[in-house]
Amino acid sequence: MEVQVNGEWRAFPEGTTVAGLVEALGAAPQGIAVALDGEVVRRGDWAEVVVPAGARLEILTAVQGG
Repeated sequence: MEVQVNGEWRAFPEGTTVAGLVEALGAAPQGIAVALDGEVVRRGDWAEVVVPAGARLEILTAVQGG
């Protein structure tokens, strides 16, 4: 299936969860937030939320500083 991650179309297996997608991208789960089609997905729900084909995901990294 194709999904858009941070503006770039990427292919993932059908049934991929948010947690699986973050892992497949090699992103460390600490310090990031994920929005699926404009809605933030709680970290505790990542393992259960299946990403649908054509979805738009934004993966944001927390930045410290001022």
